This record gives sequence, C-alpha cells and structure tokens, in this order.
Amino acid sequence: MHRWTALACAAVLGALLAAPAHAQWKWRDKSGQVQYSDLPPPAGIADNDILQRPNSALRRAPAAAPIAPASAASGAPALAPKGTEPELEAKRHKAEQEEAAKKKAEADKIAAAKADNCNRAKAQMRTLDSGIRIARTNDKGEREILDDAARAEESKRAREIVASECK
Repeated sequence: MHRWTALACAAVLGALLAAPAHAQWKWRDKSGQVQYSDLPPPAGIADNDILQRPNSALRRAPAAAPIAPASAASGAPALAPKGTEPELEAKRHKAEQEEAAKKKAEADKIAAAKADNCNRAKAQMRTLDSGIRIARTNDKGEREILDDAARAEESKRAREIVASECK
C-alpha cells in the first residue's frame, strides 16, 4: 500500500511540475513560422494567428464591433472596429486644441510686438526726416544735440528696423 501512495504522490507532483510547461503560447509569425514561447506574442500578431494560449491567459480585448463583409447588393461598406477609447481620444483632442491655442497666442504676441516696433521705427524716421533738432542724454548724463552724422546714423538704424519689422 505504501508503494501506491508514493506512486500517487509522484504522479501528482509530476502533474504540478508539468503545468507551467503547459503554459506555452503558440503562434504563427508574419513569415508563417510557428513560434513557441512562455511569453505572449508581440503586439503585431493577429488574434487568428495565435494557435495556442495558456489556460490562465485572458484573450485580448475583443473588437468593438465585428467586421462584416461589405454587401455588394446594399453597397454599404464594412465597419472597421475602433481601436481607441473615446475618453483617451477626447483628452488627446483637447490637448491638441490647447497646444494650438498656445501657438496661436504666441504668434499673436510676436505679431503685436513686431507691429509696435514697426510703428515706433516709422515715427522715429518721421522725426529724423522732419529736420527738427533732437537731443539725447549721453553716458555722463549730459544732454547733447544730434549732429548731421549722428542723425544719419539714427536714420539708417530706423530704416533697418522698418525693413525687418514692417513686412
């Protein structure tokens, strides 16, 4: 009787040790070769190419709607399953809109600064071209009147700003 108990225990132990070996995946890869692994197949493998799954493995999430063949008589196209969740799609869409709004606000800010620079440079050019005397403060804090050379230099700088900012 002791022999039968030992034999039964050995059979149970062998079955328990063989269970993980049975937890194998079997699938056909893109080149048609059959692959075996204890890890699930890569994400690019279609469900119908998976030949064997472990008993404890859950099936991949089923498609939202089965793909029905297009009926030639009805002319209705087949519906493809949607692969994204509506909540994630809504969050992605909202993030894209916020990013576009930020870019537009930044572009508007830059355009406003360019327009302001343009207007200031044009006003400076009108002042310089009018011929009135212009005074500025030097590094020592003293007031000095622009001579013809300084006026020409300021006029040149104002024209360059107009050329670059007023497009």
